[in-house]
Amino acid sequence: MPTASRTVPVALAGVLLLAACGSQSASPGDDTTRARGAGAPVSAASLCPSDFVQYGSPPPSLEPAVTPSGTPTPLPLPSSADGPGEDGVKVTGLYAWGQDSGCDADFSAAFEVTNRGTQAATYTVTIGFLSASGGAVDNVEQTVASVGPGRTVKAAVAMTEPTAHAPEVTGAKVLKVRSVPVVEGSSASGPCPASGVHVYADEGDAAMGLRVVGLQLVNCGTKSYEVNGYPKLELLDADHDVVDGVRILQGTDQISTGIRGTGRPQLVVLRPGEAAQSTLAWRNTVEAGVGDPVNAPYVRVRAKQGADPVTVMPELDLGTTGKLGVGPWEKDETYR
Repeated sequence: MPTASRTVPVALAGVLLLAACGSQSASPGDDTTRARGAGAPVSAASLCPSDFVQYGSPPPSLEPAVTPSGTPTPLPLPSSADGPGEDGVKVTGLYAWGQDSGCDADFSAAFEVTNRGTQAATYTVTIGFLSASGGAVDNVEQTVASVGPGRTVKAAVAMTEPTAHAPEVTGAKVLKVRSVPVVEGSSASGPCPASGVHVYADEGDAAMGLRVVGLQLVNCGTKSYEVNGYPKLELLDADHDVVDGVRILQGTDQISTGIRGTGRPQLVVLRPGEAAQSTLAWRNTVEAGVGDPVNAPYVRVRAKQGADPVTVMPELDLGTTGKLGVGPWEKDETYR
C-alpha cells in the first residue's frame, strides 16, 4: 500500500549516535536487547527515538524526560541483512514495542552508517518497514549528521501503524541513501556559514511530468551580499560523479510557461536578513530510442562565480529530455 515518507531529525535525544566504530555497551541497570549483527547489548531507550518517547520529547541534546521502561521484542531480519549494506548503511535490528513500553512506536529499526569516503559527510537515509509480502507499510527518512571518514555511527528510526488494518511489519530495508560532504552541506537556519549566506532547496512541486524546485539564498551575515545573474550549477549522479550531456538553460521559459524563473537577470543586493530565490525546472519525459533516462540526485550550487559550493538534493529525474532550466536570482520579498 502506498505510504508517505516521514522525516525524523537525528539530533533529538534518545536516538543512539556513536561517532566511533563498534557497538555500544549498555549501562548497568538499563533494559537491553541485542541488535542482530551487534555483539554487545543495546540500550532499549536508544531504539525509541525521542519523537516517540511517551509524555513528550525533551529539547535536543538533553536526556529524555521519560525513558522507555519496557524492552522491545526483537524480530528476525532476512539473511540479506547480513550483507555489507546499501552505500555503507545497513539495518542491524528490528523491534516491536508493546503498549506499556514507554515508547509510542509500534516498530523501530536500528541501523548503522559507515563512511567509506575520505571526508566527513551527512547522510540522509530512507528505511522501509515491510510486510510479509515485501510491500511497504511505511517509509521513514532519517538524517545522520557529520559522520567522519572511516567511522561508523548507529541510529534508529521508528513508526506507528498508519491504519488499524495495516499489514504486520516483518522486515526493514534500506531504500535510499544520500550523502553530502559536511563542508558543502546546505542549511536553512542554524549557525551562519563562513560564506555569510544560507543556501538550500525547497520541497518543490511536481505535476504532469513538470518539476519545479526553488533555490533559496539568505544573507545571514553582517554585510551586504550581491548576486547578479544565474547560480552556477554542477549536476552529480548517485555516485557523486559529474553528469554530462545535460544542457543547463538560462531561464525556465524553455521548460514551461507560467512558472518562476523567466525574468531578466539583474543585480540583487541583499542586506543582512534579506533573501533571494532562483528556480530549477525540468520535465521527466522519457522517449523511446532517445537514450537512457538521466537521474541526478545532487546539484552542487555556487551562488555566484567564486562562491563556496553548496550541495542540495532536488532529485533531478530528467528523463531523456537532456535539459534543465535555471532562473536568475530574484529578491524574495516574501521572506521573513
